[in-house]
Parts: sequence; structure tokens; C-alpha cells
Amino acid sequence: MTLYPLKFSPLFKYRIWGGEKLKELFNKNYTEENIGESWEISDVKNDETVVSNGQLQGKTLKELINEYKGDFVGNTVYEKFGDAFPLLIKFIDAKTPLSIQVHPSNEIAKERHNSFGKNEMWYVMQADEDAELIVGFEKKISKEAYLEHLENNTVLDVMHHEKVDSGDTFYIPTGRVHAIGAGVLLAEIQQTSDVTYRIYDYDRVDAKTGQKRELHNELAIGVLDFEPQDNYKSSYNLEENTSNTLVHSPYFRTNIIDLKGNIDKDYTSIDSFVIYMCVEGAATINYKDEVYNVKIGETILLPASVNNVSLNSNSGRLLEVYY
Repeated sequence: MTLYPLKFSPLFKYRIWGGEKLKELFNKNYTEENIGESWEISDVKNDETVVSNGQLQGKTLKELINEYKGDFVGNTVYEKFGDAFPLLIKFIDAKTPLSIQVHPSNEIAKERHNSFGKNEMWYVMQADEDAELIVGFEKKISKEAYLEHLENNTVLDVMHHEKVDSGDTFYIPTGRVHAIGAGVLLAEIQQTSDVTYRIYDYDRVDAKTGQKRELHNELAIGVLDFEPQDNYKSSYNLEENTSNTLVHSPYFRTNIIDLKGNIDKDYTSIDSFVIYMCVEGAATINYKDEVYNVKIGETILLPASVNNVSLNSNSGRLLEVYY
């Protein structure tokens, strides 16, 4: 069978901090309350997304990789990861703040959890007035001083708080302390990993369990990067109808396309799948005389063998993600 652009049925995740924006702004179809995450493309064990369009409807990512190998993910990707898909693609709605947290490196995650590490990035799609993110430390701090703040419940005082607006982008390497603040809706691109070390959770109780959530400070202390950065936000150009570099890392590459009109894309040289996340407006993808629609809050995957497509939009914005 010839591969084609694929849509997947998202998985909706209850979170203590989740809200209603995924339904209200993206028309996501769910009835549960406090949905904080829409897992758009996932190969996490027991949380694999399933194709929702065309002849491959009902197939999981794992089944597609097993069947099509390099034609699906790219030969380079297949040689490195085998039947594991390297990325987890999400939209996140934080009605209240996420816990202060940190993720371990590939090496530590492999040793402790038999998992990938969790390098990730955020692209802010909407933010309420005065909404903020926590990213890194505000000033240089010793491990001893940090532990003292942790003990005194004043750890928020030493974090870097940054007010955000739509379009703001942040790369979160492993070891960097971080949290999404209340009122932020964003797209998240990360390694396929569900390993998170919670540091501080506002002493809140989960209404579903009646319990406070577990903290992981003994695990976290060995992975934290205490070095502050001069600037945590990623800068980028936004030239129309081209792939503008957003975040390029060893784990994924993300560009942004501000689409007005029609452009042709040739991915022959990439040797990777390509994922489009629509973060504004809507767009169409034309491939072999078939038209695939994607609107804000939706995601579509081009298998590696889908090398040439045309994109069209009156006014749309796409994140273009590949390995």
C-alpha cells in the first residue's frame, strides 16, 4: 500500500490542573472534566495513538513502523530507534499551574526507568492576561541553598518567572526546572517519554484521589541544572511561506511556517517523517491529487516516503517537526 498523510485519534488526559480550552478553542471531542493534555501522536506503551483516516485507519504507530520501517519513519530514524517512535506530540491546557518539575537525561532515564530522556519544547498558542511560565533558575544558586528553599516551601522564589504571549517559544533541555503556569495553552514536542520528577506541587489535593501527588525530590536533585541562563526564550524569524527555524536540537527539529497562499515542499533530503501541528488558522495539504485538511489544534503526519506536498492557506501557521 502507498503511504499517505495520516491523522490520528488523540488521547485525552485528565490532569489535576486541566481546563476546557482544548474543547472550547480546538473543538476537541470529549466529555470528561479537567482534560489537560491531548496526546496527538504517541507511541508511549499502553497509550498508542491510532490512525483515523484512509485505508490504514485503526493502525497504531507501532504497527506502521513494523510494517513500513524506513518508508514510514525514514531509514536513519529506523536504524537508530527500530520500532520505537522517537517523539510524543501534545497540546496542553493549564487552567491552574503544573507542578514544578524536571526531566532526566537519556542516560539517567535509561538506567533508572528503561526510557528515553525528556528534552522538550513549548510553543505558546494562547495565554490569558499575565499568564507565565517557570523556566530555569533566576540567579545562580548552590545545591545547599536550593535544598533550604525546598525545605521552607520557598522554592518558587528562586525560579525564573516569565510572562508569555502567543508565539513565545521555549526549549526545555533535560535538567532544566520548569512549569507551565495557569492560563497557558501550548503545543509541546518532546522525546517519547513519560518520566517526570515533581519538585513542588503547591500542597494541592487531587479531587479524584483525595491525595496529594507524589514528589520525587531525591530523584530530581541529581539531575537539576542549577546554572541560570541570560535568556530562556527562543528567538526566531517569521518570514511568510518558508520554513523558519524555531528549535533545532539533537532530539527533534521544529520550524514554523507562516502560510499565506500556496507553497510546494520537497522533503527528499530529510530522511524522516514530518509532522505538521496547526497552531493558527487552517491549511490544506495536497498529495497525489488528494486533499488533507488541518485546522488549529490538529496534527497530521507525513510518512518519510511522502516527499512532495503542496500547502495552501489564506492564513495558517504550522509547526513543521521532524527528526
